[in-house]
Amino acid sequence: MTATAPEPFGGLDYPRTLREFNSFFPDERACFDYLARLRWPDGFLCAACGGTRAWRMSKGRNLRCAVCRADVSVTAETIFADTRLPLQAWFAAAWYAASQKPGVSALGLQRVLGLGSYETAWALLLKLRRAMVRPGRELLQGELRSTRATWALGGAANRVAARSGSRSSRSPARRFRAGRSGGSASAASPT
Repeated sequence: MTATAPEPFGGLDYPRTLREFNSFFPDERACFDYLARLRWPDGFLCAACGGTRAWRMSKGRNLRCAVCRADVSVTAETIFADTRLPLQAWFAAAWYAASQKPGVSALGLQRVLGLGSYETAWALLLKLRRAMVRPGRELLQGELRSTRATWALGGAANRVAARSGSRSSRSPARRFRAGRSGGSASAASPT
């Protein structure tokens, strides 16, 4: 029987709030140490020789095995591999993307993190989104139940109606817009 790892606990294993995030990861060293703990929960173990002692290289994100002198990257085979962005920026982006309920745009991420270019923010967000998808996941099946509010806020039928210029009083999107602009939703007149 294989033992399963305990579930991560918020505030202890990962930050729940921005204040906790800043105390968890105040600098690059804290991010490096966190990745090393995730990679080797029982301490460093060299894949080449099985050595258990290593030291951190002065530059970069590598550890050097004390026995065979093999270099091992903490970020190898992760989304952080071969990146020039600081780990702290990656961690902040991951925390921000995971904590925002409606989702995050690349432009919003660029502004929040103070990244130099939109392209950097877009590539970072793309890697994060790909990493969050569980391979082999089951597709949704069965009956879909929806409310009028769902359709009023952007259902497919409303997008088609909006493009074709249809202004039917039966369209929930039409009533929603009329209700939001100050008029009564029931008093919306067809035009």
